[in-house]
Amino acid sequence: MTKIILKDIPDFDKIEVYEDNGGYTALRKALLEMTPDEVTEEVKRSNLRGRGGACFPTGLKWTFMPKGKDKPKYLCCNGDESEPGSFKDREIFEKNPHQFIEGVLLANYAMGIKTAYVYIRGEYYKWINILEEKLQEAYKKGYIGNNILGTGFSTDIYIHRGAGAYICGEESALMNSIEGKRGYPRVKPPFPAQNGLWGNPTTINNIETLANIPEIINNGGEWFSKIGEPKHPGTLLFGVSGHVNKPGVYELETGTPLIKIINEYCGGVTGGKDIKMVIPGGSSMPPLTKEEVMSVKMDNESLKAIGSSIGTAGVIVMNEDTDLVKILIKIAHFYYHESCGQCTPCREGTGWLLRMLKRIDEGKGRIEDLDLLINVSENIEGNTVCALGDAAAWPVKWTIRKFRSEFEKKIPASPVTPEVKNKVHSLRHSEEPVKN
Repeated sequence: MTKIILKDIPDFDKIEVYEDNGGYTALRKALLEMTPDEVTEEVKRSNLRGRGGACFPTGLKWTFMPKGKDKPKYLCCNGDESEPGSFKDREIFEKNPHQFIEGVLLANYAMGIKTAYVYIRGEYYKWINILEEKLQEAYKKGYIGNNILGTGFSTDIYIHRGAGAYICGEESALMNSIEGKRGYPRVKPPFPAQNGLWGNPTTINNIETLANIPEIINNGGEWFSKIGEPKHPGTLLFGVSGHVNKPGVYELETGTPLIKIINEYCGGVTGGKDIKMVIPGGSSMPPLTKEEVMSVKMDNESLKAIGSSIGTAGVIVMNEDTDLVKILIKIAHFYYHESCGQCTPCREGTGWLLRMLKRIDEGKGRIEDLDLLINVSENIEGNTVCALGDAAAWPVKWTIRKFRSEFEKKIPASPVTPEVKNKVHSLRHSEEPVKN
């Protein structure tokens, strides 16, 4: 099994061990033998796609950075990782931090960037301290700072601690946070490559994305493109949690069957129980039924074909005894709490979703509430500045559609009158916001 990031090398986090195993050779190769454009072309050739959820081609994103030196340029490394079910980036900080650091240096060289910020959620106190120590090691070795390796290229890397706001994982809210402003997402366009930090060109990449870059430069983009699924190549760090015997982070090739991850790598479902539902990419992704789990492969195209997405590859497994109404209440409460309040559909709609779900759980729900929940979700989805609205809407909308009977069990039996039928029909086809 190919391992690009979480290699089975003892003490790989130590800079001397990293160097002894080929560390920082990609940086030497790039600075001494390649032009910045050649580094970008190699990344484009690899077809590396972003590991933060959007799966946008990394090399193509780098080409959006304007050339020239008339303005400062910035790289933001998104290590906020606040989505429930996601915990892969801290494995990189702990087990292979120098490969990430080298990836940052290569990205800076390719785009002509002098300053990079690593944005890490404040709760990751332990991993912030680890990375700060590793950055200082790299500075002392001359890999970061002025005139790196005597080539004339200079760049700096700084850590910026978040204050616990999930919304700051959104790239423009992240930039506002670094600038010292409230973490509100920005309206796009303009996009960060044109108008980012302090109005200057900025690129935002995920931690895992950047950790792949050194191996691409060392081995070539074509080598990387042949690993896993051709349209979504490479490996992914799958953070598996929930009802499995061996939860943890597993580096596996894209296209690995989901049921293989659960049964072979994670030791199966706890207690030998059956699977009821799996969320494949962090709490915001549409869930999968047992039947979908049995056949789907873990790459973006395969999951999109069945109406979900790879997200951050945070796999949450739930067994047959799981109360899906209570699970959905926890998810809905998270997004209600974390909504920044800038957009009315999200600010108000997330509260409506939570209150209706609680009403159903308390045995006070109405059968028409299920269609009302879907309708509210669809009035949030696609109507907000950033994707938090979608993240709040998708779990509710798709859990009810795929597991409707789970919710109906908690609703007291009552006759469905023609008036109720007409109300449900109008809700399904209404384009107006629904008031509760």
